[in-house]
Amino acid sequence: MENAETAMRDPVYLHTRREPFDYGLLPIPKLIFSDGATTLGSLKDKLIQRSSSFLRVDSATISETLQISLDDARRVLDTVAAVLHSDSDPLVSAKPDEIDDVGVNVFDLILFLYIQSYKRLLPRTHKDSASVADVWPSTSAFDGYLSALSPLQLVRSNSRKFMPSQADEEAHQLSYLQKHLANILSLLAEPVEGKGDESLVLPMENFEHLGFLIQFGERGSRGIPLSQAAPFFANSDPDMPAAPVSAAQVHEWLLQSIADAMEHITDRASVKQNGPSSASSSDQDVPMIDANTSSAKSSSSTRGLTFIEGISKSSFVKQAADLKGSSMKVVNCHDSVIYILAPLRYATVYGCSDATVILGAVGKAVRVEHCERVHVITAAKRICIANCRECVFFLGVNQRPVIVGDNHKLQVAPYNTFYPQLEEHLTQTGVETSVNRWDEPLALGVIDPHDSLSHPAGVSDVQAETAARLDPDQFTNFLIPNWFTGESPGSTKDNPFPLPEVYMASQLRNHNNLGEIKQVLGETSLDDGKKRELSSALHVYFKDWLYASGNIRQLYCLQND
Repeated sequence: MENAETAMRDPVYLHTRREPFDYGLLPIPKLIFSDGATTLGSLKDKLIQRSSSFLRVDSATISETLQISLDDARRVLDTVAAVLHSDSDPLVSAKPDEIDDVGVNVFDLILFLYIQSYKRLLPRTHKDSASVADVWPSTSAFDGYLSALSPLQLVRSNSRKFMPSQADEEAHQLSYLQKHLANILSLLAEPVEGKGDESLVLPMENFEHLGFLIQFGERGSRGIPLSQAAPFFANSDPDMPAAPVSAAQVHEWLLQSIADAMEHITDRASVKQNGPSSASSSDQDVPMIDANTSSAKSSSSTRGLTFIEGISKSSFVKQAADLKGSSMKVVNCHDSVIYILAPLRYATVYGCSDATVILGAVGKAVRVEHCERVHVITAAKRICIANCRECVFFLGVNQRPVIVGDNHKLQVAPYNTFYPQLEEHLTQTGVETSVNRWDEPLALGVIDPHDSLSHPAGVSDVQAETAARLDPDQFTNFLIPNWFTGESPGSTKDNPFPLPEVYMASQLRNHNNLGEIKQVLGETSLDDGKKRELSSALHVYFKDWLYASGNIRQLYCLQND
């Protein structure tokens, strides 16, 4: 009785999993099917025929069946591994050299391919021209070559104030699933023997693959097993295979669950507009722009997702103990240093400029989008960079950095920092320090077909621009202030990613040059006037270097908030 009352008080709603939509879309044209289940049904049959006894396929099979390159097929495997719903799947825990041996389940692959047709939610109509800030230099090297709008201005021309909230995005994803649910179920279903395709059923193991797209329970949490939420599988005997269920019955139940979820989102939006006093604060979904209404330096968590938004001309730090979830979004931060010294599953950096963002260790995926003159330092399994300009990425990554959209003057460099708990966080997230593919960026195209933001006219024929390696003479170690690491001890004493020889040699050369300069200055006899003149010149050059290198941001750490 008590359980029933609890269920009535706290109904469990269906949610979409944000991970496949945020981190699982690849702008590879041959992966995007516009005819629903027609082509995918045929591809599924071919994949099953060529699969192992466990219904798994490797990159060679994917390449041959989908008629894509082996590199693109491997990219598919890596991406599916990053967004899978079950951590117990062997693909998730496979080491980089084991991915092909393990392969991907055919049904997970088919669902991944199906949502490649998804288009992101359009930003709301721009209504406030005063909110469009021109942060792009007026003397941009790209003036006259591309649109006058930089990537960040493109975002702001749609107005951050009117960007979709997390609730808007989920409602859009639910609507997409609602529209395509019949097709999706037909790809998971099997015909009844003797009755053909007119009578389709879903075995429980096929039904469980829907967990790739949806879950019951708090979004961003592990939720409850999908079969336990379904009335037709909930009480199945674990020792006896559950009987397949009519696909029509599953369709009807899921449509009702989606309708209930969309109504719940609408009710929460109504409560938010009318005041939060009548609703539980834990049940509120926080719009991106509203995550820091009380203070630009606060952060909010919503369904396992932590926001850091609106930091300007300051430094900001979050450690593992400060986070309530395993996913992070850094949004709309400018001229600042953001420290996220924690293990994460997913991280997004969006719409930032003139900032340095340090992400501790990310076990699934990082996405950096619509940023300008940002330095990103991260240890991660994979990173995707979209629509950015003049950004530098200091990377310790196990997979090739993927570059999509309209990017200009990007640079990549080896990982360049550490903090005491870093190796512990790397172990927790499964990031390998022995594999660093920072210098193998892969440009997949100029236009991202999933991106709802407008693009500069005429760029569709422009060759995709990749990232250049940072000049070793410009490479410096980034020092994380030790007072930010708290009381928790750690064993990391140095950068755990080995530096390439050319960068190590440059560091040694710079160190030796500094020693020689100190010696010369120490041995030079100068009167007080010359000393003051030399000191003034050094300060000017040092200040110029701080601004040119972006290291001026680190001085924010010394400010009193």
